[in-house]
Amino acid sequence: MSLPDAEPSYRGSHAGSAFLRRFVLAGAAASALLAAGCTVRPLYSDAPLGNSTVSAKAELASIAVKPVNSRYAQQVRNNLIFGLYGGAQAPAAPAYSLTLDVTELIQSAAVVQVTTDTDQPTAGTVTLTSAYTLTDVKTGKPVATGKRSISSSYDKPSQEFAGYRAQIDAENRSARELAELLRLALAQDLSKPR
Repeated sequence: MSLPDAEPSYRGSHAGSAFLRRFVLAGAAASALLAAGCTVRPLYSDAPLGNSTVSAKAELASIAVKPVNSRYAQQVRNNLIFGLYGGAQAPAAPAYSLTLDVTELIQSAAVVQVTTDTDQPTAGTVTLTSAYTLTDVKTGKPVATGKRSISSSYDKPSQEFAGYRAQIDAENRSARELAELLRLALAQDLSKPR
């Protein structure tokens, strides 16, 4: 014994599939228009930044970083120079000049109470903040300004030299990360239309 075959009902389905087809085509066209307007490109590509005719790497390598006046600021500057030039020599005729103003904030992050009346800090945080100004060398006008900040935590042992060394290591970590943030910020600033 078998069940009778049911006749499928196509009434109205042809009009529904035509509507669905139009809807899909309209969605594909909208997606194509959105993709055509997309300006996302890889930072590390050889494509020029913004209005420039040279590659992103060459544009960043045309920035001269001005001297700074503290140990932690010098660490930021050294790491930034290495990131911009890739270990190569500084440009003889830079297109841009970069001024850095690096400040440091050291805070105790945790305190343990000991048997005496004083509390002993056992952890700290080093925060490096850099305000920067990128200036066009030809015109002397600022191209971009900004501010970036990074923090690094460290253990603070009771031994004085070990605590100082841990703080210096945290400063160095913050300087490396801040230099990378600055390099990315500069690339972003140079890619904006001027």
